[in-house]
Amino acid sequence: MEQTWPQEVWLVRHGQSAGNVAREIAEAAAGHHIDIADRDVDVPLSELGERQSQALGSWFAALPPEQQPTVVLHSPYVRAAETANILMQRLDRARLVVESDERLREKEFGILDRLTTHGIAHHHPALYEQRHHVGKFYFRPPGGESWCDVILRLRSVADTLKREYCRERVLIVAHQVTVNCFRYLFERLDEKTILAFDRAGDVPNCSVTSYAYDPAQGKGGALALRLVNFVAPLEATGTPVTASKDLPAAPKA
Repeated sequence: MEQTWPQEVWLVRHGQSAGNVAREIAEAAAGHHIDIADRDVDVPLSELGERQSQALGSWFAALPPEQQPTVVLHSPYVRAAETANILMQRLDRARLVVESDERLREKEFGILDRLTTHGIAHHHPALYEQRHHVGKFYFRPPGGESWCDVILRLRSVADTLKREYCRERVLIVAHQVTVNCFRYLFERLDEKTILAFDRAGDVPNCSVTSYAYDPAQGKGGALALRLVNFVAPLEATGTPVTASKDLPAAPKA
């Protein structure tokens, strides 16, 4: 059957952000609120996040031209857009299709935004208990999203990949939950499996999870997993690897 998927897809979590740093400080102090004034949409990269992005950008630039991305899709959140821009600095921008796509945004936390674990338990004990009972896959905080909600919007992104970027090499720069939810879709996982991956460790900043088209999978071929949370480009340059959560902090399911 005719190929319908991109030739390759790279999923990259943005570099460390100012929000990641503020959250770590608040959690260490057992505080209730994450001290950051910006909207989650507007939180920029930290200085380390910029260095992480530069290290990963050098790795992409070192690939042979015929293996480099031809399409870059990124979340409109500032930290993701900044990461994407840094990654593209050493690529041939004239050859790239670049799109900001709001469907790639981070999971929305609603009423729990900017609260630490301690803050959620203190200010919203009923929600805290409900989340433990229901689990993060299905729990939707007021004004926010569950993982299922994120997966629903990413299904339409997958359709876009097949319709508009078949045979292209697509770099997607987004967020931790976004990367995990894409894994759920591409690898045809279930709730238990994807949450086990999530419990095993956070997605590192500027890590790469990648897929390549395999015509032997399924009826018409499929995306086959190649790399998971690949951080060798950072390690090779001595750039610290970080895996801080985005906002807010919530206990593992």
